Amino acid sequence: MLLSKSTQPNEIRMPTTALAQRPESTIDSTDAKAVYHALYDGADPNLAAEYLVARLDEAANLPCDLPDTVDGIAEWIATHTDAVGAEYREYLAARRNGAPRRYFRSRAQALYFLKAVAPTKLVDGAWLYGVLERWSDPDYQPLIRIYLEELGNGVPDKNHVTIYRKLLDQHGCGNWQDLPARHFVQGAIQLALAHGADDFLPELVGYNLGYEQLPLHLLITSYELNELGIDPYYFTLHVTVDNADTGHAHTALESLRRVLPRVGDSAAFMRRVAAGFRLNDLGLGTVEAIASFDLERETVAMLAAKSVVGRNMHSDYCRVAGRTINDWLAEPAQIPQFLEKLEQQGWIRRGEPAENSRFWKLIHGERAEMFGVFSPYEQQLLGDWIATPRNGAEPAVPRTISHRAQRRSIDTLEGTGQRSHAPRGVIRHVFPADEHAWETIGCELRLLEAQLAATASKDEAMALLAGLMAPSQHHTSAGLMATRVFARLYQ
Repeated sequence: MLLSKSTQPNEIRMPTTALAQRPESTIDSTDAKAVYHALYDGADPNLAAEYLVARLDEAANLPCDLPDTVDGIAEWIATHTDAVGAEYREYLAARRNGAPRRYFRSRAQALYFLKAVAPTKLVDGAWLYGVLERWSDPDYQPLIRIYLEELGNGVPDKNHVTIYRKLLDQHGCGNWQDLPARHFVQGAIQLALAHGADDFLPELVGYNLGYEQLPLHLLITSYELNELGIDPYYFTLHVTVDNADTGHAHTALESLRRVLPRVGDSAAFMRRVAAGFRLNDLGLGTVEAIASFDLERETVAMLAAKSVVGRNMHSDYCRVAGRTINDWLAEPAQIPQFLEKLEQQGWIRRGEPAENSRFWKLIHGERAEMFGVFSPYEQQLLGDWIATPRNGAEPAVPRTISHRAQRRSIDTLEGTGQRSHAPRGVIRHVFPADEHAWETIGCELRLLEAQLAATASKDEAMALLAGLMAPSQHHTSAGLMATRVFARLYQ
Protein backbone atom coordinates (compact mmCIF):
# COMPACT_ATOMS: atom_id res chain seq x y z
CA MET A 1 0.00 0.00 0.00
CA LEU A 2 1.07 3.59 -0.44
CA LEU A 3 1.81 5.89 2.47
CA SER A 4 -1.19 7.21 4.33
CA LYS A 5 -1.52 10.98 4.19
CA SER A 6 -2.24 10.96 7.90
CA THR A 7 1.24 9.64 8.65
CA GLN A 8 3.70 12.34 9.65
CA PRO A 9 6.99 12.24 7.71
CA ASN A 10 9.14 11.43 10.73
CA GLU A 11 6.65 9.44 12.76
CA ILE A 12 7.94 6.07 13.95
CA ARG A 13 5.30 3.37 13.79
CA MET A 14 6.33 0.01 15.12
CA PRO A 15 5.53 -2.73 12.59
CA THR A 16 4.62 -5.31 15.21
CA THR A 17 1.87 -3.05 16.54
CA ALA A 18 0.48 -2.47 13.08
CA LEU A 19 0.64 -6.19 12.37
CA ALA A 20 -1.24 -7.08 15.54
CA GLN A 21 -4.17 -4.96 14.39
CA ARG A 22 -4.50 -6.81 11.06
CA PRO A 23 -6.06 -10.18 10.27
CA GLU A 24 -3.68 -12.92 9.23
CA SER A 25 -3.04 -13.43 5.54
CA THR A 26 -4.23 -16.64 3.90
CA ILE A 27 -0.73 -17.18 2.44
CA ASP A 28 2.07 -18.79 4.40
CA SER A 29 4.52 -15.96 5.07
CA THR A 30 7.42 -18.43 5.31
CA ASP A 31 6.97 -19.44 1.65
CA ALA A 32 9.06 -16.86 -0.20
CA LYS A 33 7.92 -17.98 -3.63
CA ALA A 34 4.22 -17.78 -2.75
CA VAL A 35 4.71 -14.38 -1.10
CA TYR A 36 6.64 -13.14 -4.13
CA HIS A 37 3.91 -14.07 -6.62
CA ALA A 38 1.09 -12.86 -4.36
CA LEU A 39 2.66 -9.44 -3.78
CA TYR A 40 3.68 -9.10 -7.42
CA ASP A 41 0.09 -9.66 -8.52
CA GLY A 42 -1.33 -7.05 -6.14
CA ALA A 43 -0.99 -5.15 -2.90
CA ASP A 44 -1.61 -7.16 0.27
CA PRO A 45 -0.54 -5.06 3.28
CA ASN A 46 -1.32 -7.89 5.70
CA LEU A 47 0.94 -10.35 3.91
CA ALA A 48 3.63 -7.71 3.38
CA ALA A 49 3.70 -6.89 7.10
CA GLU A 50 3.74 -10.55 8.16
CA TYR A 51 6.56 -11.37 5.79
CA LEU A 52 8.67 -8.37 6.79
CA VAL A 53 8.28 -9.01 10.52
CA ALA A 54 9.33 -12.64 10.01
CA ARG A 55 12.36 -11.65 7.91
CA LEU A 56 13.37 -8.92 10.36
CA ASP A 57 13.31 -11.48 13.16
CA GLU A 58 15.41 -13.81 11.01
CA ALA A 59 17.98 -11.11 10.29
CA ALA A 60 18.10 -9.65 13.81
CA ASN A 61 21.23 -11.54 14.86
CA LEU A 62 23.18 -11.12 11.62
CA PRO A 63 26.36 -9.05 11.89
CA CYS A 64 26.00 -5.41 10.87
CA ASP A 65 28.87 -2.96 10.49
CA LEU A 66 26.65 0.01 9.68
CA PRO A 67 27.47 2.96 11.97
CA ASP A 68 24.66 4.40 14.05
CA THR A 69 25.10 8.03 12.93
CA VAL A 70 24.69 9.70 9.57
CA ASP A 71 28.22 11.11 9.62
CA GLY A 72 29.57 7.69 10.52
CA ILE A 73 27.69 6.15 7.61
CA ALA A 74 29.17 8.73 5.21
CA GLU A 75 32.68 7.66 6.29
CA TRP A 76 31.68 4.00 6.08
CA ILE A 77 30.50 4.47 2.47
CA ALA A 78 33.78 6.13 1.49
CA THR A 79 35.82 3.37 3.14
CA HIS A 80 33.69 0.65 1.55
CA THR A 81 34.03 2.21 -1.92
CA ASP A 82 37.81 2.47 -1.59
CA ALA A 83 38.07 -1.15 -0.43
CA VAL A 84 35.96 -2.43 -3.34
CA GLY A 85 38.05 -0.40 -5.79
CA ALA A 86 41.29 -1.80 -4.38
CA GLU A 87 40.02 -5.39 -4.55
CA TYR A 88 38.86 -4.90 -8.12
CA ARG A 89 42.28 -3.56 -9.14
CA GLU A 90 43.83 -6.68 -7.62
CA TYR A 91 41.40 -8.84 -9.59
CA LEU A 92 42.27 -7.08 -12.86
CA ALA A 93 46.00 -7.40 -12.17
CA ALA A 94 45.58 -11.12 -11.53
CA ARG A 95 43.64 -11.55 -14.77
CA ARG A 96 46.33 -9.70 -16.72
CA ASN A 97 48.85 -12.14 -15.25
CA GLY A 98 46.91 -15.15 -16.51
CA ALA A 99 44.51 -15.94 -13.67
CA PRO A 100 41.28 -17.66 -14.80
CA ARG A 101 37.84 -16.12 -14.46
CA ARG A 102 36.83 -16.01 -10.80
CA TYR A 103 33.12 -16.74 -11.20
CA PHE A 104 32.21 -18.32 -14.53
CA ARG A 105 33.99 -21.47 -15.66
CA SER A 106 31.75 -21.63 -18.74
CA ARG A 107 29.23 -19.59 -20.67
CA ALA A 108 26.50 -21.95 -19.47
CA GLN A 109 27.30 -21.04 -15.87
CA ALA A 110 27.05 -17.35 -16.73
CA LEU A 111 23.62 -17.87 -18.33
CA TYR A 112 22.55 -19.96 -15.33
CA PHE A 113 23.48 -16.99 -13.14
CA LEU A 114 21.22 -14.70 -15.20
CA LYS A 115 18.34 -17.08 -14.58
CA ALA A 116 19.20 -17.73 -10.92
CA VAL A 117 18.94 -14.07 -9.93
CA ALA A 118 15.96 -13.27 -12.19
CA PRO A 119 13.34 -13.19 -9.38
CA THR A 120 15.24 -10.31 -7.78
CA LYS A 121 16.25 -8.47 -10.94
CA LEU A 122 12.71 -8.52 -12.34
CA VAL A 123 11.46 -6.43 -9.40
CA ASP A 124 14.47 -4.12 -9.35
CA GLY A 125 13.67 -0.97 -7.38
CA ALA A 126 10.35 -2.31 -6.11
CA TRP A 127 11.15 -1.57 -2.46
CA LEU A 128 10.75 2.16 -3.18
CA TYR A 129 7.33 2.01 -4.83
CA GLY A 130 5.49 2.75 -1.60
CA VAL A 131 6.95 6.27 -1.27
CA LEU A 132 5.43 7.62 -4.49
CA GLU A 133 2.41 9.07 -2.72
CA ARG A 134 4.80 11.36 -0.84
CA TRP A 135 5.67 13.17 -4.07
CA SER A 136 4.69 16.56 -2.60
CA ASP A 137 6.94 16.13 0.48
CA PRO A 138 10.51 17.37 -0.22
CA ASP A 139 11.92 14.99 2.39
CA TYR A 140 11.00 12.04 0.15
CA GLN A 141 12.46 13.55 -3.01
CA PRO A 142 15.74 11.52 -2.93
CA LEU A 143 13.89 8.20 -2.53
CA ILE A 144 11.44 9.03 -5.31
CA ARG A 145 14.27 10.13 -7.57
CA ILE A 146 15.98 6.76 -7.12
CA TYR A 147 12.76 4.94 -7.96
CA LEU A 148 12.25 7.01 -11.12
CA GLU A 149 15.81 6.25 -12.21
CA GLU A 150 15.30 2.53 -11.54
CA LEU A 151 12.34 2.87 -13.92
CA GLY A 152 14.51 4.70 -16.44
CA ASN A 153 12.24 7.73 -16.11
CA GLY A 154 9.94 5.85 -18.46
CA VAL A 155 12.46 5.26 -21.28
CA PRO A 156 12.41 1.52 -22.12
CA ASP A 157 16.14 1.08 -22.77
CA LYS A 158 16.88 2.64 -19.36
CA ASN A 159 14.17 0.83 -17.38
CA HIS A 160 16.06 -1.77 -15.36
CA VAL A 161 13.36 -4.43 -15.50
CA THR A 162 12.88 -4.01 -19.25
CA ILE A 163 16.62 -4.34 -19.82
CA TYR A 164 16.79 -7.53 -17.77
CA ARG A 165 13.72 -9.06 -19.40
CA LYS A 166 15.32 -8.53 -22.80
CA LEU A 167 18.55 -10.11 -21.58
CA LEU A 168 16.69 -13.21 -20.40
CA ASP A 169 14.73 -13.47 -23.63
CA GLN A 170 17.84 -13.08 -25.75
CA HIS A 171 19.49 -16.09 -24.14
CA GLY A 172 16.46 -18.29 -23.56
CA CYS A 173 16.63 -17.93 -19.78
CA GLY A 174 12.99 -17.08 -19.22
CA ASN A 175 12.13 -20.32 -17.43
CA TRP A 176 12.99 -19.13 -13.91
CA GLN A 177 9.63 -19.61 -12.16
CA ASP A 178 10.54 -23.12 -10.96
CA LEU A 179 13.67 -22.03 -9.11
CA PRO A 180 13.90 -23.06 -5.41
CA ALA A 181 12.30 -20.77 -2.83
CA ARG A 182 15.62 -19.22 -1.66
CA HIS A 183 15.95 -17.52 -5.04
CA PHE A 184 12.76 -15.57 -4.29
CA VAL A 185 13.60 -14.27 -0.81
CA GLN A 186 15.17 -10.95 -1.86
CA GLY A 187 12.46 -10.27 -4.41
CA ALA A 188 9.78 -11.01 -1.85
CA ILE A 189 11.43 -8.62 0.62
CA GLN A 190 11.49 -5.87 -2.00
CA LEU A 191 7.82 -6.41 -2.88
CA ALA A 192 6.86 -6.50 0.79
CA LEU A 193 8.60 -3.17 1.36
CA ALA A 194 6.79 -1.81 -1.69
CA HIS A 195 3.44 -2.55 -0.07
CA GLY A 196 4.48 -1.92 3.54
CA ALA A 197 6.19 1.45 3.33
CA ASP A 198 3.67 3.06 5.69
CA ASP A 199 4.69 0.90 8.65
CA PHE A 200 8.28 0.09 7.68
CA LEU A 201 9.77 3.40 6.53
CA PRO A 202 13.00 3.16 8.64
CA GLU A 203 13.54 -0.43 7.47
CA LEU A 204 12.93 0.64 3.87
CA VAL A 205 15.51 3.43 4.17
CA GLY A 206 18.03 1.01 5.71
CA TYR A 207 17.42 -1.63 3.05
CA ASN A 208 17.85 0.99 0.34
CA LEU A 209 21.07 2.19 1.91
CA GLY A 210 22.53 -1.30 1.84
CA TYR A 211 21.25 -2.28 -1.60
CA GLU A 212 22.66 0.81 -3.32
CA GLN A 213 26.26 0.22 -2.20
CA LEU A 214 28.60 -0.98 -4.94
CA PRO A 215 29.58 -4.64 -4.34
CA LEU A 216 32.76 -6.21 -5.70
CA HIS A 217 30.81 -9.02 -7.35
CA LEU A 218 28.98 -6.53 -9.57
CA LEU A 219 32.25 -5.30 -11.07
CA ILE A 220 33.59 -8.82 -11.60
CA THR A 221 30.39 -10.26 -13.09
CA SER A 222 30.21 -7.32 -15.52
CA TYR A 223 33.80 -7.96 -16.63
CA GLU A 224 33.36 -11.71 -17.05
CA LEU A 225 29.97 -11.55 -18.77
CA ASN A 226 31.51 -9.24 -21.35
CA GLU A 227 34.38 -11.70 -21.83
CA LEU A 228 31.86 -14.45 -22.56
CA GLY A 229 30.01 -12.43 -25.18
CA ILE A 230 27.02 -11.63 -22.96
CA ASP A 231 25.86 -8.02 -22.92
CA PRO A 232 26.79 -6.71 -19.43
CA TYR A 233 24.84 -3.45 -19.80
CA TYR A 234 22.32 -4.20 -17.04
CA PHE A 235 25.19 -4.73 -14.61
CA THR A 236 27.46 -1.91 -15.82
CA LEU A 237 24.47 0.43 -15.59
CA HIS A 238 24.30 -0.35 -11.87
CA VAL A 239 28.02 0.29 -11.51
CA THR A 240 27.52 3.82 -12.82
CA VAL A 241 24.17 4.79 -11.30
CA ASP A 242 25.06 3.44 -7.84
CA ASN A 243 28.31 5.41 -7.51
CA ALA A 244 29.05 7.02 -4.15
CA ASP A 245 29.69 10.50 -5.56
CA THR A 246 26.58 11.46 -7.52
CA GLY A 247 24.75 8.13 -7.79
CA HIS A 248 22.29 6.11 -5.76
CA ALA A 249 24.72 5.33 -2.93
CA HIS A 250 25.05 9.08 -2.34
CA THR A 251 21.31 9.67 -2.78
CA ALA A 252 20.49 6.84 -0.34
CA LEU A 253 22.49 8.61 2.35
CA GLU A 254 20.79 11.91 1.53
CA SER A 255 17.38 10.21 1.86
CA LEU A 256 18.34 9.09 5.38
CA ARG A 257 19.32 12.63 6.29
CA ARG A 258 15.97 13.93 5.02
CA VAL A 259 13.67 11.50 6.87
CA LEU A 260 15.63 11.14 10.13
CA PRO A 261 13.37 12.45 12.94
CA ARG A 262 14.20 15.94 14.10
CA VAL A 263 11.84 15.84 17.09
CA GLY A 264 11.13 12.13 17.58
CA ASP A 265 13.46 9.38 18.78
CA SER A 266 16.21 9.39 16.16
CA ALA A 267 18.16 6.63 17.95
CA ALA A 268 15.18 4.26 17.70
CA PHE A 269 14.78 5.21 14.05
CA MET A 270 18.45 4.38 13.38
CA ARG A 271 18.11 1.00 15.08
CA ARG A 272 15.30 0.19 12.68
CA VAL A 273 17.39 1.48 9.77
CA ALA A 274 20.08 -1.03 10.77
CA ALA A 275 17.44 -3.78 10.92
CA GLY A 276 16.39 -2.98 7.36
CA PHE A 277 20.03 -2.88 6.27
CA ARG A 278 20.45 -6.47 7.51
CA LEU A 279 17.64 -7.67 5.23
CA ASN A 280 20.10 -7.45 2.35
CA ASP A 281 21.91 -10.51 3.70
CA LEU A 282 18.94 -12.88 3.58
CA GLY A 283 18.19 -15.35 0.82
CA LEU A 284 20.54 -16.45 -1.94
CA GLY A 285 23.36 -13.99 -2.57
CA THR A 286 25.01 -13.39 -5.94
CA VAL A 287 28.22 -15.29 -5.22
CA GLU A 288 26.29 -18.20 -3.73
CA ALA A 289 23.97 -18.28 -6.74
CA ILE A 290 26.96 -18.51 -9.07
CA ALA A 291 28.62 -21.22 -6.97
CA SER A 292 25.41 -23.28 -6.85
CA PHE A 293 25.79 -24.16 -10.54
CA ASP A 294 26.56 -27.81 -11.20
CA LEU A 295 26.93 -28.59 -14.91
CA GLU A 296 26.04 -32.27 -14.62
CA ARG A 297 23.06 -31.72 -12.35
CA GLU A 298 21.70 -28.81 -14.38
CA THR A 299 22.03 -30.72 -17.68
CA VAL A 300 20.27 -33.80 -16.33
CA ALA A 301 17.52 -31.69 -14.75
CA MET A 302 16.96 -29.82 -18.01
CA LEU A 303 16.68 -33.03 -20.04
CA ALA A 304 14.42 -34.60 -17.41
CA ALA A 305 12.07 -31.63 -17.73
CA LYS A 306 12.17 -31.97 -21.53
CA SER A 307 11.35 -35.67 -21.29
CA VAL A 308 7.88 -34.92 -19.93
CA VAL A 309 6.97 -33.40 -23.30
CA GLY A 310 9.16 -35.53 -25.57
CA ARG A 311 8.46 -39.00 -24.20
CA ASN A 312 5.73 -39.68 -26.77
CA MET A 313 7.11 -37.71 -29.71
CA HIS A 314 9.68 -40.11 -31.21
CA SER A 315 9.19 -42.85 -33.79
CA ASP A 316 9.80 -46.47 -32.87
CA TYR A 317 12.80 -46.72 -35.20
CA CYS A 318 14.63 -44.22 -32.99
CA ARG A 319 16.49 -46.61 -30.67
CA VAL A 320 19.45 -46.44 -28.33
CA ALA A 321 20.87 -49.59 -26.75
CA GLY A 322 17.90 -51.55 -28.10
CA ARG A 323 15.26 -49.33 -26.50
CA THR A 324 13.10 -46.68 -28.11
CA ILE A 325 13.70 -43.03 -27.28
CA ASN A 326 10.15 -42.85 -25.94
CA ASP A 327 10.97 -45.69 -23.57
CA TRP A 328 14.12 -43.93 -22.33
CA LEU A 329 12.22 -40.71 -21.77
CA ALA A 330 9.26 -42.37 -20.05
CA GLU A 331 10.94 -41.95 -16.65
CA PRO A 332 13.00 -38.81 -15.91
CA ALA A 333 15.16 -40.84 -13.55
CA GLN A 334 16.56 -42.73 -16.56
CA ILE A 335 18.16 -39.64 -18.09
CA PRO A 336 21.70 -40.21 -16.63
CA GLN A 337 21.76 -43.77 -17.96
CA PHE A 338 20.37 -42.61 -21.30
CA LEU A 339 23.21 -40.10 -21.63
CA GLU A 340 25.75 -42.83 -20.84
CA LYS A 341 24.32 -45.01 -23.61
CA LEU A 342 24.41 -42.13 -26.08
CA GLU A 343 28.08 -41.70 -25.24
CA GLN A 344 28.86 -45.40 -25.46
CA GLN A 345 27.28 -45.64 -28.92
CA GLY A 346 29.17 -42.61 -30.23
CA TRP A 347 26.31 -40.13 -30.37
CA ILE A 348 28.09 -37.98 -27.78
CA ARG A 349 31.86 -37.50 -27.62
CA ARG A 350 32.59 -36.09 -24.18
CA GLY A 351 35.60 -33.86 -23.79
CA GLU A 352 35.54 -32.74 -27.43
CA PRO A 353 33.93 -29.70 -29.05
CA ALA A 354 30.18 -30.20 -29.27
CA GLU A 355 30.31 -29.99 -33.07
CA ASN A 356 32.08 -33.38 -33.12
CA SER A 357 29.01 -35.14 -31.67
CA ARG A 358 26.19 -36.47 -33.85
CA PHE A 359 23.69 -35.71 -31.07
CA TRP A 360 24.67 -32.02 -31.18
CA LYS A 361 23.96 -31.89 -34.91
CA LEU A 362 20.42 -33.09 -34.21
CA ILE A 363 19.63 -30.07 -32.06
CA HIS A 364 21.82 -27.23 -33.37
CA GLY A 365 21.35 -25.39 -36.63
CA GLU A 366 18.37 -24.30 -38.69
CA ARG A 367 18.15 -27.65 -40.54
CA ALA A 368 18.65 -29.78 -37.45
CA GLU A 369 16.00 -32.45 -36.92
CA MET A 370 15.19 -31.04 -33.49
CA PHE A 371 15.46 -27.37 -34.42
CA GLY A 372 13.64 -25.18 -31.89
CA VAL A 373 13.36 -27.87 -29.22
CA PHE A 374 16.15 -26.41 -27.08
CA SER A 375 16.42 -22.74 -26.10
CA PRO A 376 19.74 -20.88 -26.49
CA TYR A 377 20.47 -21.44 -22.80
CA GLU A 378 19.68 -25.17 -23.05
CA GLN A 379 21.87 -25.51 -26.13
CA GLN A 380 24.72 -23.75 -24.32
CA LEU A 381 24.24 -26.07 -21.37
CA LEU A 382 24.40 -29.17 -23.56
CA GLY A 383 27.33 -27.83 -25.56
CA ASP A 384 29.39 -27.12 -22.44
CA TRP A 385 28.43 -30.47 -20.92
CA ILE A 386 29.58 -32.34 -24.03
CA ALA A 387 32.85 -30.40 -24.13
CA THR A 388 33.58 -31.23 -20.47
CA PRO A 389 35.33 -34.59 -19.96
CA ARG A 390 33.45 -37.08 -17.84
CA ASN A 391 36.23 -36.95 -15.23
CA GLY A 392 35.30 -33.32 -14.55
CA ALA A 393 38.56 -31.87 -15.88
CA GLU A 394 38.48 -28.41 -17.36
CA PRO A 395 37.39 -28.55 -21.02
CA ALA A 396 39.36 -26.91 -23.78
CA VAL A 397 37.27 -23.75 -24.03
CA PRO A 398 37.50 -21.93 -27.39
CA ARG A 399 38.19 -18.21 -27.31
CA THR A 400 34.98 -16.28 -26.78
CA ILE A 401 34.52 -12.94 -28.49
CA SER A 402 33.53 -10.34 -25.93
CA HIS A 403 30.25 -8.48 -26.22
CA ARG A 404 32.08 -5.26 -27.11
CA ALA A 405 34.19 -7.04 -29.73
CA GLN A 406 31.03 -8.49 -31.24
CA ARG A 407 29.57 -5.01 -31.52
CA ARG A 408 32.71 -3.71 -33.20
CA SER A 409 32.55 -6.54 -35.75
CA ILE A 410 28.91 -5.77 -36.51
CA ASP A 411 29.71 -2.09 -36.87
CA THR A 412 32.51 -2.90 -39.31
CA LEU A 413 30.18 -5.01 -41.42
CA GLU A 414 27.71 -2.16 -41.44
CA GLY A 415 30.38 0.08 -42.93
CA THR A 416 30.53 2.47 -39.99
CA GLY A 417 33.29 3.19 -37.58
CA GLN A 418 30.93 3.56 -34.64
CA ARG A 419 28.17 1.59 -32.99
CA SER A 420 24.91 2.17 -34.77
CA HIS A 421 21.98 3.47 -32.81
CA ALA A 422 18.36 3.52 -33.87
CA PRO A 423 16.56 6.82 -33.33
CA ARG A 424 16.01 7.29 -29.61
CA GLY A 425 12.69 9.11 -29.78
CA VAL A 426 10.03 8.15 -27.25
CA ILE A 427 7.51 7.02 -29.88
CA ARG A 428 9.90 4.39 -31.23
CA HIS A 429 9.99 2.74 -27.80
CA VAL A 430 6.26 2.87 -27.19
CA PHE A 431 4.71 1.66 -30.43
CA PRO A 432 5.66 -1.65 -32.10
CA ALA A 433 5.96 -2.14 -35.85
CA ASP A 434 2.93 -4.43 -36.03
CA GLU A 435 -0.06 -2.33 -37.10
CA HIS A 436 -2.66 -4.21 -35.04
CA ALA A 437 -0.51 -4.04 -31.90
CA TRP A 438 0.07 -0.33 -32.59
CA GLU A 439 -3.67 0.26 -32.66
CA THR A 440 -4.25 -1.72 -29.44
CA ILE A 441 -1.48 -0.03 -27.46
CA GLY A 442 -2.23 3.33 -28.99
CA CYS A 443 -5.83 3.10 -27.80
CA GLU A 444 -4.67 2.27 -24.28
CA LEU A 445 -2.31 5.22 -24.16
CA ARG A 446 -4.93 7.54 -25.58
CA LEU A 447 -7.29 6.28 -22.86
CA LEU A 448 -4.65 7.10 -20.24
CA GLU A 449 -4.29 10.56 -21.74
CA ALA A 450 -8.06 11.05 -21.55
CA GLN A 451 -8.18 9.87 -17.93
CA LEU A 452 -5.41 12.28 -16.99
CA ALA A 453 -7.21 15.13 -18.72
CA ALA A 454 -10.32 14.32 -16.69
CA THR A 455 -8.60 14.48 -13.30
CA ALA A 456 -9.67 17.36 -11.09
CA SER A 457 -6.30 18.03 -9.45
CA LYS A 458 -2.61 17.27 -9.60
CA ASP A 459 -3.01 14.99 -6.58
CA GLU A 460 -5.56 12.92 -8.47
CA ALA A 461 -3.40 12.80 -11.59
CA MET A 462 -0.31 11.69 -9.65
CA ALA A 463 -2.31 8.95 -7.88
CA LEU A 464 -3.53 7.66 -11.25
CA LEU A 465 0.01 7.61 -12.62
CA ALA A 466 1.46 5.98 -9.48
CA GLY A 467 -0.94 3.06 -9.85
CA LEU A 468 0.62 2.27 -13.24
CA MET A 469 4.14 2.52 -11.80
CA ALA A 470 3.73 -0.52 -9.55
CA PRO A 471 6.41 -3.27 -9.81
CA SER A 472 4.19 -5.38 -12.07
CA GLN A 473 3.16 -2.46 -14.30
CA HIS A 474 5.93 0.07 -14.82
CA HIS A 475 7.68 -1.85 -17.62
CA THR A 476 4.49 -2.10 -19.74
CA SER A 477 3.71 0.47 -22.42
CA ALA A 478 1.14 2.18 -20.16
CA GLY A 479 3.53 2.03 -17.18
CA LEU A 480 6.38 3.55 -19.17
CA MET A 481 4.14 6.37 -20.37
CA ALA A 482 2.84 6.94 -16.83
CA THR A 483 6.42 7.12 -15.55
CA ARG A 484 7.38 9.70 -18.16
CA VAL A 485 4.39 11.87 -17.31
CA PHE A 486 4.95 11.44 -13.54
CA ALA A 487 8.61 12.44 -13.91
CA ARG A 488 7.64 15.51 -15.93
CA LEU A 489 4.99 16.62 -13.41
CA TYR A 490 7.33 15.88 -10.51
CA GLN A 491 10.03 18.28 -11.65
